[in-house]
Amino acid sequence: MRRGRPIPPLVLTPEERQTLVGWTRRRTTAQSLAARARIVLACAEGRPSTAIAAALGLRPQTVGKWRRRFLAARADGLADAPRQGAPRTVTDAAIKRVVSLTVNSAPRDSNRWSTRAMAQRTGLSRSTVHRIWRSFGLQPHQM
Repeated sequence: MRRGRPIPPLVLTPEERQTLVGWTRRRTTAQSLAARARIVLACAEGRPSTAIAAALGLRPQTVGKWRRRFLAARADGLADAPRQGAPRTVTDAAIKRVVSLTVNSAPRDSNRWSTRAMAQRTGLSRSTVHRIWRSFGLQPHQM
């Protein structure tokens, strides 16, 4: 007879099973997501958490966590949760302005934007302008 808290049954639809199996077989899937998919597939077979944990080299608590997350939000629950951190200080409008100015205009005294000139024009720091340019793949010195 089973001891401990009862485990809710985990039943997969054919589409969910196909998605999870695909995640475990695809080479481009993040290893963390593939491991979570393996956990859920093993749980759907009705195996106990301790057996799944031993087979996959995990702790039983980890298996229980992903079982609960899958039951609560299905496949979306296997994605990484947003991390805590400081809120953004640069707005989308400021980013849009930097990109727009970079692509569509030139500074008054030069034919190319520098991080210093853009920072002075927009009121942002040079490092912020540089990060925006880098994230959008902009290279004003080559424009």
